[in-house]
Amino acid sequence: MCQISITSRLAKILIKKCNMYLFSKRVLDIIFSFISLTLLIPLFIPLIIILRITAEGEVFYFQNRIGLKNSNFYIWKFATMLKNSMDMGTGSITLKNDFRVTRLGKFLRKTKINELPQIINILKGDISLVGPRPLVNKTFKAYSKEIQAKIYNVKPGLTGIGSIVFRDEEAIISNIKDEDPHEFYKRVIAPFKGSLEIWYQDNCSFSLDLQLIFMTAWVIIFPNSRLYENFFKDLPKREF
Repeated sequence: MCQISITSRLAKILIKKCNMYLFSKRVLDIIFSFISLTLLIPLFIPLIIILRITAEGEVFYFQNRIGLKNSNFYIWKFATMLKNSMDMGTGSITLKNDFRVTRLGKFLRKTKINELPQIINILKGDISLVGPRPLVNKTFKAYSKEIQAKIYNVKPGLTGIGSIVFRDEEAIISNIKDEDPHEFYKRVIAPFKGSLEIWYQDNCSFSLDLQLIFMTAWVIIFPNSRLYENFFKDLPKREF
């Protein structure tokens, strides 16, 4: 009876700790989104005008993604590719120097500015600042059934450990010469990326989220850096 009482007490403590973490995470998301949107308006307005009068005139790109508990939502991005790009070339996988990416789109993708409208998704609660990247259905299905069942037990994020480690994903896939990009993604990238996201769930904390935010800024400034390996010693090892 005593053992049951102790176990019950520990469970309550863990639940309370988890709820506090989720509450703190949501507060950070809301504060971050409001401040960021306010600061980014001077950047967004001219960028929206330029996108409107160049390429195909598309400003935003809305795409169905997998979210919390494998639900669906539409993600916001600045348009960087030709219309109907999912039906061209390599579809859901983007290669380095992909012909579907517009001239301005190359700059927006390299600097990650194209991802900034997702701040609206954060404000709405579709995603968090930190978490596994929300994927399109085809790419999501490259994960094993086990990973599919677990990866979105936490809210997806604007950035996360997978985004940091695979900062150069387009270049990695582009360098594959003797294998279909989709097969390579399914065989090599998806299993490793899945293991990274499960690592995040096993270790998630407010402190880890702050470290991942810092590391995201670091790899944007130094895209070839692997400093994250020194930060997170117990990460699954990258073999490629």
